[in-house]
Amino acid sequence: MKKMMSAAGYGLLVLLLLGTPGLAAEITGPEETLRALVQANADKDVSTLARYMAHDVDIVGYTIGGRKYVGWSQFEREMLEEFRAVTRLEIPIIALKVWTRGDVAWFAMELLTAWHESFRAEVSSLAVSDPVPCASGQPTVTAGSVVRIPNLSGEWEVQEEDKSYKATLDRHGNGVYSWQSGRIVTAVIAGQKWQGTWHQSGNDREGGFELVLSEDGSQARGVWWYTRVGKKNGIPPREWGGSYVWKRTTVGPTSGSVR
Repeated sequence: MKKMMSAAGYGLLVLLLLGTPGLAAEITGPEETLRALVQANADKDVSTLARYMAHDVDIVGYTIGGRKYVGWSQFEREMLEEFRAVTRLEIPIIALKVWTRGDVAWFAMELLTAWHESFRAEVSSLAVSDPVPCASGQPTVTAGSVVRIPNLSGEWEVQEEDKSYKATLDRHGNGVYSWQSGRIVTAVIAGQKWQGTWHQSGNDREGGFELVLSEDGSQARGVWWYTRVGKKNGIPPREWGGSYVWKRTTVGPTSGSVR
């Protein structure tokens, strides 16, 4: 699974090289510092990030999607979790401009971020063999086997990287959600595998999704992607999109079996 995002950053960089033994000899200026930090992200190298970043307990940082970190410990914990979920990162610097005055530097930078996730392998290992797409969101069965059919009815909270919203579904996983007058249509639901399409009349977009349900059916994690944006059709599935987490907010029956 590959996801790509363009990001522009603007920041203030205070060089305190005298306070870090050996660091002054390694870095010749603020631009080199920034490039080292970007490369450390691409290499999933937390130790290098730790050497070049401030460790003040009240320092505030932001990342793609608007997530906020306070202090080095919180940032390190989040980075380690994200790096474990990514097989490869590509972060080319498209543009970088640095200005300096004394020990203070400020910069403008644009990055193109592409990350490859291991999610699809996880889905493959959890899914039942050869699921048959169901008509109009009806449950899926596999010939000759007993398949657990989750009941998806109720209200869900959906958390993306930069926003959250509510969804209300029937037992077969069809329903609506509050972001951009969205609508969900489930095509495959069997075991822990959940696939389907989404449509948003509010901003005229549509696409697909693939989720893996937890054992108790209380939450699901997965990815979504575009297949159409306005008049632009034929967007290749799984290439442009994001990840999200679904959490059930109402208690109800979660499973049954059919043969």
